[in-house]
Amino acid sequence: MKKLIGLAFVAIMLASCGTKKAETTADSTAVTTPATTENTLTDAQKAEGWKSLFDGQTMNGWVTFKGKENNSWEVVDGTLHCKSPEDTTADKRADIRTTEEFENFEFSFDWKIAPKHNSGVMFRVTEEYEVPYGSGPEYQVIDDAGYPEALKPVQLAAANYDMHTANSKTMNPAGQWNSGKIVVNGTHVEHWLNGSKVLEYEFESEDWKKTVAASKWKEFPGYGKAKKGYLDLQDHGGEVWFKNLFVKTL
Repeated sequence: MKKLIGLAFVAIMLASCGTKKAETTADSTAVTTPATTENTLTDAQKAEGWKSLFDGQTMNGWVTFKGKENNSWEVVDGTLHCKSPEDTTADKRADIRTTEEFENFEFSFDWKIAPKHNSGVMFRVTEEYEVPYGSGPEYQVIDDAGYPEALKPVQLAAANYDMHTANSKTMNPAGQWNSGKIVVNGTHVEHWLNGSKVLEYEFESEDWKKTVAASKWKEFPGYGKAKKGYLDLQDHGGEVWFKNLFVKTL
């Protein structure tokens, strides 16, 4: 009798353990990872004419400026990532640019800058000079609060670098994501930050000519003159991330 009772007890315990295991498995399979929408256009955006410039997995559609050697850019966690200056694997630095040229467009992008670092987004870039900023105006990407050097207003985030200041802006600090947008239509340009227009200017206007003449861009006769060109992400030696790179032709 004792033997039968013992066997019955073992059977009950095994059944109980099997039940618990089944419950655990059911619970774990019920937990699913939400589908990501990063770097993906909605049907409505596609219908409006938006195109994605980054698939979140490869650097298809991007090349280095003037074919320069580079190992500072990589795709990581669905972002285009420019490595930190402390990263010893990044000893060949260069900007990356689109393979396609754009004339009139809206370009939206999310960016995150590391503390104390800076980068930029340039447009209508050509390869007539050894540096992309010789031809293409730059939407500044920088850690306003923590950058280790003194900054002028025209060097702060969302500014037209060294030309025009971004005003009345709301920006998240270094290490957090911000959303930028550049609108170019003929001679008219707008800079947007986190959903608000913070700057606009006109190519070829008297203000433009005067501002260029008072800046370092006077050394580049082709600065801001191209009617179409590449979009360029700057490697300024600092760590920066980009994602959700979408463009719409106007």
